[in-house]
Amino acid sequence: MKKFLLFVVILIIFVGLVSFVLTLYDDKNPITPSKGKIGLIKIEGIIVESEKIVKELKDLADRDAVKAIVIRVNSPGGGVAPSQEIYEEIKKIKKSKKVLVSMGSVAASGGYYISCAADKIVANDGTLTGSIGVIMEVPNVEELMNKVGIKTEVIKSGQHKDIASTFRSLTDEDRALLQEVLDDVHKQFISAVSEGRSIPEDQLKKLTDGRIFTGKMAKNHGLVDELGGLEHTISLAAQMAGIEGKPDVVTIKKKRSFLDYFESFEPESLIKRFYTPGFHYRGQARYGASPDRCPTDGSTWRWHFDV
Repeated sequence: MKKFLLFVVILIIFVGLVSFVLTLYDDKNPITPSKGKIGLIKIEGIIVESEKIVKELKDLADRDAVKAIVIRVNSPGGGVAPSQEIYEEIKKIKKSKKVLVSMGSVAASGGYYISCAADKIVANDGTLTGSIGVIMEVPNVEELMNKVGIKTEVIKSGQHKDIASTFRSLTDEDRALLQEVLDDVHKQFISAVSEGRSIPEDQLKKLTDGRIFTGKMAKNHGLVDELGGLEHTISLAAQMAGIEGKPDVVTIKKKRSFLDYFESFEPESLIKRFYTPGFHYRGQARYGASPDRCPTDGSTWRWHFDV
């Protein structure tokens, strides 16, 4: 019995010592004996919401041991509002810590919008980026409904309350109103690029018509700063943050339950992924049942380029 109690006491002391050592090396602990760390966040796939990314950014920004943040962007874009929210959060963090973007295969439209807020943008030579524009897609099933004999009755409080309805064609007035809103959002995009890249808006006109660029072309136009991969970006971040030697890289550990793996099959999730009404900073995609699926989210909505 005495031996058992002695074993328990020794075990408790051992666990206590291990816990103390781990506490010393906790990222959030001010006495962490660390040379400095680089926080890494990945933004992948179509941008449909901003909450998780903003939370990750704030978490890393609050850690004293994290001296700079690298954001790996591999996205064709997405919703206007979530792109803007992530952009604004990056601008806030820049006041206290360096933020760099590493572009993956695609960092276009909303993906580029987010990148513009960073202190530096690093792209691969063959990264597809740019696509500085806004798009709104309005499906129209009016003719189909006429063929099958289905009719919708609309009761509305204003003339344009059902604008962009999928059950009728757009009128000339509808198009003019929507174009006015779209042009305003496009101006916001151009203004963000101008501010982030320190390029006058009048010089951006030839670059902001929705066209795409390779990373090499984007560098020549001043849309990115350097060419290189993720490791180069991390090394550059360490240099800018004054970290000597190879930096430690930390990420936010995401806890997922068993049920989370079924989230993408829920109706709401599918609707968000394939069709979200509204204006989008998103590269044009098309549907195709092909083996070259989008590597970022596994769906068959993909960028399509013939090479």
